[in-house]
Amino acid sequence: MKKKRRICIWLLVITVLVCGCVKPQKSISESSTADKGTEKTTEAASTQPTEEKFVPTEIDLIAVGDVLLHDNVSNSGKMEDGTYNYDHLFKNVKEDVKAADIAMVNQEVILGGTELGLSGYPTFNGAFEVGDALYEAGFNVILHATNHTLDKGKKGVLNCMNYWKTTHPDVAVLGINESEEAQENSIYVYKKGDIRVAVLNYTYGTNGIPLPSDMPYIVNLLDEEKMAKDIAKAKEISDFVVVAPHWGIEYTHKPSDSEKYYADFFLKQGVDLVIGTHPHVIQPVEMLEDATTGHKMLVYYSLGNFINSTADSGRGTADRMVGAMAKVTITNDEEGNVFIKEYGVEPLVTQMLFGRGEITTYKLSDYTKELADNNGIRQRDSVFSLEWCQELCKEVFGELYVQ
Repeated sequence: MKKKRRICIWLLVITVLVCGCVKPQKSISESSTADKGTEKTTEAASTQPTEEKFVPTEIDLIAVGDVLLHDNVSNSGKMEDGTYNYDHLFKNVKEDVKAADIAMVNQEVILGGTELGLSGYPTFNGAFEVGDALYEAGFNVILHATNHTLDKGKKGVLNCMNYWKTTHPDVAVLGINESEEAQENSIYVYKKGDIRVAVLNYTYGTNGIPLPSDMPYIVNLLDEEKMAKDIAKAKEISDFVVVAPHWGIEYTHKPSDSEKYYADFFLKQGVDLVIGTHPHVIQPVEMLEDATTGHKMLVYYSLGNFINSTADSGRGTADRMVGAMAKVTITNDEEGNVFIKEYGVEPLVTQMLFGRGEITTYKLSDYTKELADNNGIRQRDSVFSLEWCQELCKEVFGELYVQ
C-alpha cells in the first residue's frame, strides 16, 4: 500500500511539472488581432507622406479675322448638285484650328440661310453651310457682333441663332442674343484643368441699322457701362478675360484713336487679352501695362480678313488679302496666377480664285511664288507678290513675324 501511494504521488508531481513547462497557445482571435497590429505598425513605418508635384495647366488659344462672304466666296460653295459646301475655305488651316483648345473666328456676315437669299456687299447674308464648315474645321467660339449683324434685320439674326442652337449646340456663339436674360448671361467660360477663360464680344455699331424696338438686346455694342459690368462679372467667374471688339477704321494698318481709347478702357478694367477685328487689314500686336496697377494686357488690334473677295481695285486692295492667326498660350503657377506664357502671329493669305471650291486661305509660311503669281488679286492690285506679303508682315508685326 505504501508503495502504491508513493507511485501515485510521484505521478502527480510529474504531471504538475510537465503542464507547468508547456507554453500556452493563443486563440485564433487573439492571434489575428496581434498580427494585424503588427502589420499596421510596419505599414505606417514604411509609408512616408509624398508631396504632389505641381503641373501647370496650358490652354492654347487661336483666333482668326473676318470671314467676309463676298459674292465670289458665297458662290464658291455651291456644288454641282445644288447643295452648298464651304470646307475649302478652311482646309489649309484646319490642322492648326483643331489643335487649339479655344479656336475663335470672327463671322463677319450673319448666317441667315438661303431662304433669305445669299448676298454680298453691302448687305451680306451667308448660308448655314458656312457654319457647318466652321464647325468641321474645329472652330468652337463664333464671334457674331459685327457691323453687318443686322444686314438682314431681326429675321436674319433669329435664323442664325436658331441654326447654331439646333445644329451645333456645343459651339459658343457670342455677340448676339435671343433675350435680355441671354444678354445678361452671355459670358462664355471655357474651363480646362485649373484655368477658366471668359470671352466677351462687342461691336461699335450696325451700319446705321437701328436695333429692333422689341429686341434692343439683340447685339452687344461697345457700351462702356455694360462692358464694365460684364468684365467685372467675368473676372468673378473666371481667371482670365478675353474681349473681342469689332472696332477701328477700315483699311488702315495703324490702330485708330478709338481703338487706343477702348484698349486703355479694357486695360483699366483688368482684361487680359484683346483680339480686334473690322479694319480688314492687319494691325500691330502690343503688350500694354497699367502704370498704376502693373496689370498687363495683350492686344491684337486687327487680324484682318480671314477670307474675302473684294470687288475693289487699285493700290491698297492687295492689303485685304493678308490676314493673321493669333496664337496665345495661357498657363498658371503654383500660387494660382494665370497669365500668358507665350504669344505670336501666323500670317495668312487669301488665294482669290473664281469657281466652285476654288477660293481658299493659306498660311503665309506655306504660300509659294507660284500661288502668288496665280492669285486673282494681281489683276486688281499689281503690287501683290509673295515677297510683298512677307514685307507687309514684317512692317506691321515687326519681330513677332518669323519668316
